[in-house]
Amino acid sequence: MGTVHPVDPGYMPPCARSPHRPARARARPLAAGLLALGAALLAPGAPTAAAPATSGPTLLVRGAGDGHGVGMSQEGALGYAQHGYGYTQILAHYYTATAIGHIPTATTVRVMIGGHVKRMNIETYVRGVVGAEMPGDWPAAALEAQAVASRTYALTDHAGGARFDVYADTRSQVYLGARAQTAATNSAVAATAGQIVTYQGQPAITYFFASSGGATESVQNGFPGAAPEPWLVGVPDPYDQGPLHSWSLSMSFASAGRRLRGLYRGRFRGIEVLRRGYSPRIVAARVLGSRGDDEVTGPELEERLGLDSTWAYFSVRTAAGVQAEPDLSHTAPPPGSGEAGGTGTGASPGPAGPSPGPAGGTGAE
Repeated sequence: MGTVHPVDPGYMPPCARSPHRPARARARPLAAGLLALGAALLAPGAPTAAAPATSGPTLLVRGAGDGHGVGMSQEGALGYAQHGYGYTQILAHYYTATAIGHIPTATTVRVMIGGHVKRMNIETYVRGVVGAEMPGDWPAAALEAQAVASRTYALTDHAGGARFDVYADTRSQVYLGARAQTAATNSAVAATAGQIVTYQGQPAITYFFASSGGATESVQNGFPGAAPEPWLVGVPDPYDQGPLHSWSLSMSFASAGRRLRGLYRGRFRGIEVLRRGYSPRIVAARVLGSRGDDEVTGPELEERLGLDSTWAYFSVRTAAGVQAEPDLSHTAPPPGSGEAGGTGTGASPGPAGPSPGPAGGTGAE
């Protein structure tokens, strides 16, 4: 079996999902109601609690999606499954120009668990991943897409080099063993046994994340330093409707300045977006200071400010009103998005491959 394309040796490979996100299977049952309520309260046009009086300006952020945006959106896969698409069609949509390949079901994978490397059968491993990464009550096609993506990721992550293949946590993908298994998730694994995503006959690394906000992102834009890959390109995601499909937040300039300390000199003056990707997630921005500015990547800006994704638009509220921050990308929020949702691509909502069919169709063959 071949390997995936090499990347820049100075580049640190990312995990399947954003490392600070909890596994969806664990987050959803306990917090789905709170997440939905929070999203509703923060949505554009929704009533919000009065902000405490401040003596300075407020940074306003409107955004979309949850996670890095590269590869398969889990909420988007849910939407496609609910619209009648099979798992191969879902995979073919998110991983461009790929096909379904096969490996022996006796293949083993080395998993780093609690500081120890455990070798296990890959099908056993995937049974312990699917229910940890996706709610077990989701449609079969979504669970099957997750099973194939997780199986492929285990073979292509190479997180530990020659020592092991994957971590058992969000540094790779979450493995919970028997605790994650349900009849539905085990059926999804069995239905796709030995199946992986390939590009030109080679295993193709299959990143995934929670919610796209309406479009996924190309890998070189989502992960700074990554080389472009032909199967990891941004695509429209019209059926993504998760609790963080769109979101908004605000913080004082003082708070934003503290979070961004070291990325500007003097007094914090704002954020200027320099470049956006396909989706349009931020690729690069400049943090403005009264005595000097510094450039920052979208992912670092997301982490520093505590955003849900790099799909973000900034504005400033003062006593005089609200003013958009400078954006040299010249990429306006998509029409009808409330400055957050939608793709603005004008592309057809259907995934690559044939028209909708039953689960297990041949969209990626």
